[in-house]
Amino acid sequence: MAPRDALLEIATLLERERASRYRSKAFRSAAAAIDGLDDAQLRSPALRSRPGIGDTSFTVITQALEGRVPDYLADLRARYAVEASSLRALLRGDLHSHSDWSDGLTPIEDMAAAAVALGHEYLALTDHSPRLRVANGLSPDRLRAQLPVVRACSTGSFTLLTGIEVDILEDGALDQEPELLGELDIVVASAHSKLRMERLPMTRRLVAAAADPNTDVLGHVTGRLVSGDRGTRPPSTFDPKPVFEACAAHGVAVEINSRPERQDPPDELVAIALEAGCVFSIDSDAHAPGQLSLIDHGAARAEHLGVPAERIVTTWSLSRLREWAARTR
Repeated sequence: MAPRDALLEIATLLERERASRYRSKAFRSAAAAIDGLDDAQLRSPALRSRPGIGDTSFTVITQALEGRVPDYLADLRARYAVEASSLRALLRGDLHSHSDWSDGLTPIEDMAAAAVALGHEYLALTDHSPRLRVANGLSPDRLRAQLPVVRACSTGSFTLLTGIEVDILEDGALDQEPELLGELDIVVASAHSKLRMERLPMTRRLVAAAADPNTDVLGHVTGRLVSGDRGTRPPSTFDPKPVFEACAAHGVAVEINSRPERQDPPDELVAIALEAGCVFSIDSDAHAPGQLSLIDHGAARAEHLGVPAERIVTTWSLSRLREWAARTR
């Protein structure tokens, strides 16, 4: 295989785990360092001293030039293989992703290119809102400046949707100007702070967010972490029935977050949301190009839990998705 393709695939696979972000960046840098080099230059001993080329990336390049899959790549392919689900083939897009405008690792253009490579018809770019300062959340002015950049990434067969992952404040209000939220294609509302609120106020908080006319998707509803480099975190405590009934009443999709460290909502809450009549959105919550493929996990989990494909908005065509997202705006 081509050495540059091998380096980029390694970076993509490493990005599936947040702990690998620095290693993945090193392989992307190596791929950029050899971009445009001819075969003679790639085989030259001088390549090893080229900026951006380390011992491991040099070995990958050498093995690729030998006409085989590099050992490091073969190991990663085996490690990150996910059993294919029939539901995965029905997914047309993803409504939750981040760029380096907030806490993602790469430019918007790289996220769009990765979505196209996966065969997506659409992707929503949903960087964080102002209150989440640790994630470099977007002020109203920064969000307005981002919108033309996002729109410029659409092509004839692919649409990058404008969006935001907006913080749900303690009283259930959304952390962005309502008029600005109304201009966006997709609004994912998620709680990122005060996750240990008492049961009743947390229930009221989530119900209020689901009832907001600008909310399209209720993101990682419990906020739990079950594994990963950030450690573990218990789920928020709330009464799921009124929360999911509010989602169903207002047409808000319950996110099935595909990140392995989240697995949110828990299985029992997916069952309650199904009974309440909710629709769902299988999302990657990607912070790097390689993480877009995490929807493999979400699709497999949704299929295992018996979520019907017709109730998953990310299986819908773009025109149907737009009609749904415009229902209350």
